[in-house]
Amino acid sequence: MLVLALDTSTPAVTAGIVDLSRTAIEPLATRVTVDSRAHAELLTPHILECLAEIGRKPDDLDAVVVGAGPGPFTGLRVGMATAAAFGDAIEVPVHGVCSLDAIAHDVGTATDPSAGELLVVTDARRREVYWARYFGGRRIEGPGVCKPADLDIGAAQVIAGSPSHVDFFDLPVQPVETPSPVGLVHAARELLLAKAEPEALVPLYLRRPDAVERAVVAR
Repeated sequence: MLVLALDTSTPAVTAGIVDLSRTAIEPLATRVTVDSRAHAELLTPHILECLAEIGRKPDDLDAVVVGAGPGPFTGLRVGMATAAAFGDAIEVPVHGVCSLDAIAHDVGTATDPSAGELLVVTDARRREVYWARYFGGRRIEGPGVCKPADLDIGAAQVIAGSPSHVDFFDLPVQPVETPSPVGLVHAARELLLAKAEPEALVPLYLRRPDAVERAVVAR
């Protein structure tokens, strides 16, 4: 099964094509550019470059997986809108997954109970972080958003995520900063293999967007 995986929940613009089987998840092509202001400009070209690299067309894809956040409003909606439009155009299912779950999978300790709990944090701006905790391959708390000083790390023994924010916590750091295509597909693996009907795409903003419409004042 060929799966297109996208994520714009962090400053990274991520696209990749993954071969999913019942026994393995193999990355075939990946494009990642870290630029928080270029999600809209780079995401579609990244998709087309991945397809060209493996000599495939959009119609060869079987599904789309997209990181649903949590993430800032502007960047996150680019990835989700692109995924929805792409899936609609080629008539394949589109699954949204928690982007923090993808990072947890990429760390590897998330699937190993002996490694203890994992804390994943990403930049929520406003001097806050998005966070979730994991144990034995399961998310046990979160996602949430708060200031680093207000975050209860629980029994976490290791941390991963935004390099500008992991240092707020006195924990060993795993060098996984953003969701990968493999991590994203792993988060949707059971749904994809079961050919389950996708749920509605709902972005995990966790709070109101920074930009709001001004009230119209009658004259």
